[in-house]
Amino acid sequence: MGRAQARRDAVTVEIGYALASAAFVAAVAFGVVTGPALVLHLPAAVVHALVAVGAALATALFALRVATVLYRFHQGPVGPQPSQPGRTRPDS
Repeated sequence: MGRAQARRDAVTVEIGYALASAAFVAAVAFGVVTGPALVLHLPAAVVHALVAVGAALATALFALRVATVLYRFHQGPVGPQPSQPGRTRPDS
């Protein structure tokens, strides 16, 4: 397997991670905002408002998470890579 194939595989994995983590963040945000509607006896208008706000927040957080993960991946590693695999210090 060449470098090009390894890079494509890395991009595929990173896209999958970005989508999965964004779906998790969006689901948690939606649950936090709309959760009170399940527990409390609220008027229908309030329930609809909570669902609308939760959906809008979840959508925005999903897009932001995907963009952030893929941007960081595109930027590459933050610091120098260790010279030997398994070592954590750059001067190892």
